[in-house]
Amino acid sequence: MSIRIAIAGVGNCASALVQGLGYYASQERTAGLIFPRIGSWHVADIEVVVAFDVDARKVRHPVSEAIFSAPNCALRFHEPPAYTEAVLVDMGPVHDGIAHHMAEYPDDEAFRIAAAAPVPIADRLRETRTDVLVSYMPVGADSAAKAYAAACLDAGVAMVNCSPTFIASDPQWATRFTAHGVPIVGDDVKSQLGATITHRVLARLAEERGVRIRHMYQLNVGGNTDFLNMLARDRLKSKKKSKTDAVQSQLATPLPNGDIHIGPSDYIRWLHDNKICFLRIEGDGFGGVGIDLEIRLSVQDSPNSAGVVVDAIRCAMLARERGQAGPVHAASSYLMKSPPVQQTDEDARRAMSAFVESSQSDTPSVDQRQVGAP
Repeated sequence: MSIRIAIAGVGNCASALVQGLGYYASQERTAGLIFPRIGSWHVADIEVVVAFDVDARKVRHPVSEAIFSAPNCALRFHEPPAYTEAVLVDMGPVHDGIAHHMAEYPDDEAFRIAAAAPVPIADRLRETRTDVLVSYMPVGADSAAKAYAAACLDAGVAMVNCSPTFIASDPQWATRFTAHGVPIVGDDVKSQLGATITHRVLARLAEERGVRIRHMYQLNVGGNTDFLNMLARDRLKSKKKSKTDAVQSQLATPLPNGDIHIGPSDYIRWLHDNKICFLRIEGDGFGGVGIDLEIRLSVQDSPNSAGVVVDAIRCAMLARERGQAGPVHAASSYLMKSPPVQQTDEDARRAMSAFVESSQSDTPSVDQRQVGAP
């Protein structure tokens, strides 16, 4: 038995995920995992059965090759599973998946849309007997992300929404997933130890220790296509809201908008998949005396994401096994920046552990025969 997954968007995050499936093919390897097992599932049980992209250097190429094709620049830390040589990337819908300026960059960075007709996504999910679809749609690709969500509903396939398009956290979409009997974990994946989780923990710590926070900023730079895409500031609305709300949710009283700034700063090509975060918190301690905290965090962005996605996939599968429908609240709160219900990380961790260990549902249960029904 395996968890049969589809990958929508064969970019850097997909590259790290697929390499990780090769790295953890031995179940004896557990270092680097938050949860070595979730239910009966190990990371080694995850299998890629179909993938979608729109770039000519990836479409109709094996997944094992496409994950290393330009413009991908993620660190190559392990060979992908051998079976991915037989899984060819299908042409997905373009919609708003590519920012206009992306075509203006040098050949190794620019996107080249494949000369192929998009395949029927829901049909391919059914044909490949997919259990869970992982959406890696880029920031600002709301129409594309929603197209994959609709395909999941049509095919009765669970979804992990790694993008900041609000689906699990949107009441209308959440209702649709519940009505169709389909679980979803979302939205906007946290990194394993990244800028958002670090900022959340430190902001919470400062407030719990009696510091009155006056100002905060988080500036991020990197050289992967995620940062290149976000040079189009009109695509950033949902991303900035997702990251800002994730931090503000940890405070008893959110800061005024003018006192907090969180978001991407710039694209620096030679950084490649290295993401650097500059974080500053200014506050008042005992006697009103000022306390300033500054951190520089440097990570390989895509593997940092994949360490969380493998848990989200297994939680979505566990919910599917239990007949749960709609947002998987415990997993979403712990693993995502913009879940339907925000919690402190401590409370979310407890809820996640309880979900993993429990045989009970944390979302409405449905008859599995209704999965995919309109």
